[in-house]
Amino acid sequence: MIRKFLLVLLILLAPLPALAVNPDEILADPVLEERARNLSANLRCMVCQNQSIDDSNAELARDLRVLVRERLQQGDTDEEVIDYVVSRYGEFVLLKPRFSLRTMLLWTAPALLLGIGGIVLVLMARGRLRARAPAPLSAEEQARIDELLDRR
Repeated sequence: MIRKFLLVLLILLAPLPALAVNPDEILADPVLEERARNLSANLRCMVCQNQSIDDSNAELARDLRVLVRERLQQGDTDEEVIDYVVSRYGEFVLLKPRFSLRTMLLWTAPALLLGIGGIVLVLMARGRLRARAPAPLSAEEQARIDELLDRR
């Protein structure tokens, strides 16, 4: 029974994706390699879009992994590497975007628009409820209507 369970577990776990980092990309210095892995786990593959470059097999992801490792070997800090990649590919390359005015507007815009729409609806409803009845017709207007109706 245990063997069957282990076999089923092995079959279920077999298709899990392996990390896409190729052996020729791995740095000899384990500290730098760990930093490179941490950085590449937070950078988006521009081809796959919902995968990090650490998980993607795309050529662009490989190029970015190599670029990150080269920048680390040149002595860049993690922030400098991120800034360099963002300067070339834009904020979209970050899986977790930085907090800025632009991202704040992006995330609050739906709530703001919904609130503004609600206020407009309330003001319109109040305006319709307060609408006055039309003014009564003058004697001249009533006579004209009577005249038009009598001709038929």
